[in-house]
Amino acid sequence: MKTLIVYAHPEPKSLNSSLKDLAVSTLAAAGHEVQVSDLYAMNWKAVVDAADYGPDVSDPLRVAAESGRAFDAGTLTPDVLAEQEKLLWADTIILQFPLWWYAMPAILKGWVDRVFTLHFAYGVGEHSDIRYGERYGEGTLAGRKALLSVTAGGPESHYAARGINGPIEDLLFPIQHGILFFPGIEVLPPFVLYGTDRMTDHDYPDVAKAWVQRLLTLESTEPIPFRRQNFGDYDIPSLHLRQGLEPTGRTGFGLHVRG
Repeated sequence: MKTLIVYAHPEPKSLNSSLKDLAVSTLAAAGHEVQVSDLYAMNWKAVVDAADYGPDVSDPLRVAAESGRAFDAGTLTPDVLAEQEKLLWADTIILQFPLWWYAMPAILKGWVDRVFTLHFAYGVGEHSDIRYGERYGEGTLAGRKALLSVTAGGPESHYAARGINGPIEDLLFPIQHGILFFPGIEVLPPFVLYGTDRMTDHDYPDVAKAWVQRLLTLESTEPIPFRRQNFGDYDIPSLHLRQGLEPTGRTGFGLHVRG
C-alpha cells in the first residue's frame, strides 16, 4: 500500500504532529510506502491566483477554466504538479488536521483549492441526458481510499446527534463527500479525537493504541456507503435523489448515504 499523508498543523510538538509521525512509523513498519506533505513546513501557498496557471492566463481570471487549461498544457506551478503526482501515486490518502472553526485549517483548504484542478479532479467524463460527468463515486481519483484523522477540542457529546456543535458526520460531510468522494475516492469512517484541549501525556498511550489499530486495518475497513451519482439513485439532470430511496426519518446529508 502506498499512502500519502497531508498534514496541516503549525506546531511540530502538537498532538497532530505525533499522530502524523506515528502513522509514518506504523505504516512503514508494516511494509507500506509513505509520503508526507507537511504543508506548514513546505510553506505551502494557500491562495489561488493567476500565478498558478502560467504565462497565458486569461484576463479577467477565470479560475476553473484556467486551472483546466494549465493542467492540460502542463503549465501548473511545480508545487501543484508535485502534489498531483503524489495523489496519483497513492493508494490511500490520510488528511491529518485539527478541526478549526468547524472546518479544516485554511492551509489545507488552500491545498485542495490549488491541487484539485479542473480535468485533474473534476470536469471529466460524459455530460448528457443520462450522465452528468464522472463524479461522486467515479472520476480521475477512483480506486483510492481516504481517511480523515481529526482532532477536536470539545468533548464528544458536543458533536453527537443532539450536540450543540452538530453531528461530526455533518461537519465532515463537505470534506468527505464534497472533496474526496466527488473525484471518486472511497472514504473510510474518520478517526476523530475529542476533548484534545484537555488531553494530557497520560492519555496519549491509549490514543496511540487506537490510532495504530485504525492504521493497520485500513485495507479491511469498509468505506462510508455514499450513493454513486450515475448508478440509478439520482434523477439526471436534476440530480435529485429518486423518490422512495430515502431511509425512514433521514434528512439532510444523511440522504446521500445508503443503508
